[in-house]
Amino acid sequence: MKTYILDACALIAYFAKENGAVNVKNILRDAIDNEDITIFMNKINLLEVYYKIIKVYDTKKADEMLEIVKKLPIKIISELQDDVLRKAGYLKSNYKMSLADAVAVAETIINSGSLVTADHHEIEPIERAEKINVTWFR
Repeated sequence: MKTYILDACALIAYFAKENGAVNVKNILRDAIDNEDITIFMNKINLLEVYYKIIKVYDTKKADEMLEIVKKLPIKIISELQDDVLRKAGYLKSNYKMSLADAVAVAETIINSGSLVTADHHEIEPIERAEKINVTWFR
C-alpha cells in the first residue's frame, strides 16, 4: 500500500497548471487506477488552498475548487488527531515552517506516507532530520 499526503502547493499547482502539475495529476490518476494507493490531505492544508484561490480570484472560484476536490481521489482529514497535533507542534517549534506545512509533515509521519510537495526550502531540512519520505513534484 502506498500513501501520499498532499500539501497545499501540490493542489495549487494542479489547479493552476503550474510547473509539476502533471506529476500531481499522475499521482491522482494512479490512485484512481490502483486501490492500493491512498491520498490524504488535512483540511488545514485545504484551507490554505482555499484562501489562496480567494486572494488570486474570488470566493466563487474557491468554492468551485472545493466541489472539484470532492470528486478527486483525496481523503480529506477533517479532525486534527492528538498525535498529529503533538507532532505538528514539535515540528513547528523546531523548524522554520508554516503551521499548515507542519500539519502536512505530521500527517506524513503519522500515516507512514510520502509528502507530495515542492517546498524545497522548508521541507528538505526536515526530510533529512526527521527521515520523512517526500515525493517532489518539481
